[in-house]
Amino acid sequence: MRKIELQDWRAVHSWASLDRVCRFQAWGPNTEEQTRAFVAEAAEAWSHTPQQRFAYAARVEGDIVGMGELHLRSREHRQGEITYIVHPRLWGHGVGTAIGRELLARGFEKFDLHRIFATCDPRNLGSGRVLTKLGMTWEGRHRHTALIRDGWRDSELFSILETEWRSDHAQGGFANGANH
Repeated sequence: MRKIELQDWRAVHSWASLDRVCRFQAWGPNTEEQTRAFVAEAAEAWSHTPQQRFAYAARVEGDIVGMGELHLRSREHRQGEITYIVHPRLWGHGVGTAIGRELLARGFEKFDLHRIFATCDPRNLGSGRVLTKLGMTWEGRHRHTALIRDGWRDSELFSILETEWRSDHAQGGFANGANH
């Protein structure tokens, strides 16, 4: 993964414009203008001080096929949030899990975070599986967190603590997809 750049907007638009990708999101499907504005904002966030948002483009064989973001939600309490999205042609191929692992590594190793969380729509079973494979613990469901096209959306909340992350890496990873 590398920092997202403005010229990445067309690759991002290749999935951000698709109904099935945006199904569980409060945004999209995007117009070209919306995608350009999103990527411009994500790229520009790299220049903020202190920086709170770190957006990355994920590549497979040179093509941008997804992106991930690490948001520092509280430096004082060492809390972060990860988000990720993958082009549907690569759903089920481990790309989301690879993005998530890299975001967790950066959060725990570079920013010394204590807790990193992620949310997903309960109907998005694939995303829930990714979060479990990352070793994140399901903490519960928040009701009606976003108004999307088909009504109010609930959010499943997952997290992982630095001690779980460090213990996992000392033992060789969450190869079995076990959830703490």
